[in-house]
Amino acid sequence: MNYFDNFIFGIYPYIALSVFLLGSLIRFDRDQYTWKSDSSQLLRGGQLRWGSNLFHVGVLFLFGGHSVGMLMPHFMYEHFISAGDKQLLAMISGGVFGLLGFIGVTLLLHRRLFDVRIRVNSKTSDIVLLVLLWAQFALGLATIPLSAQHLDGSMMLKLAEWAQRTVTFRGGAVELLSEASWIFKTHMFLGMSIFFIFPFTRLVHVWSGFGTLAYVVRPYQIVRSRRVGMTPRPPFGRS
Repeated sequence: MNYFDNFIFGIYPYIALSVFLLGSLIRFDRDQYTWKSDSSQLLRGGQLRWGSNLFHVGVLFLFGGHSVGMLMPHFMYEHFISAGDKQLLAMISGGVFGLLGFIGVTLLLHRRLFDVRIRVNSKTSDIVLLVLLWAQFALGLATIPLSAQHLDGSMMLKLAEWAQRTVTFRGGAVELLSEASWIFKTHMFLGMSIFFIFPFTRLVHVWSGFGTLAYVVRPYQIVRSRRVGMTPRPPFGRS
């Protein structure tokens, strides 16, 4: 492994994650008025409905699948499913949801580039982000034929071990990628780069999406009438 590989897969992951976390915190602290999805639905709907729904369904499934698949140690599932079967499951499910996400982001990118009204009101970061996401989905789909050449799950285990060693600060992670195809490596690099630019784009609204889970456990709000002599209304959901 040369210096370039050591930097990209040994040092860059920590740079990207540091910028992702600290950048998000700083932006929330300093620029809360820019913390939004910047939806262009009011300008024109059309492709947005199909594009946004397909994209979100695809990307949310893939994010969850990649997180579990890459970060779960092999010993935790080897008694229930073999590495080869897990690889096949990942190829099928990832292919289906990857295709949905790819169609969705293609519709969104086409809308941004060729709808004059949307293009004029778009930021450079909006277009750059969609281009990166489009390329990432395309690379992800391109890894499926390569994965079919390793149906024993050997390559999948090496990629997962790289991720696990990286997040647990263990050495020897980069060497595991010595036999990985450039498509796998480019897919991984682009994924880390999306985390790197995350705080500088509309992607920050993802944090708010996760934050809404707090509504499930928060106390009920007590609403009281301002009219004199009226008894307070009972908390929402209780009689």
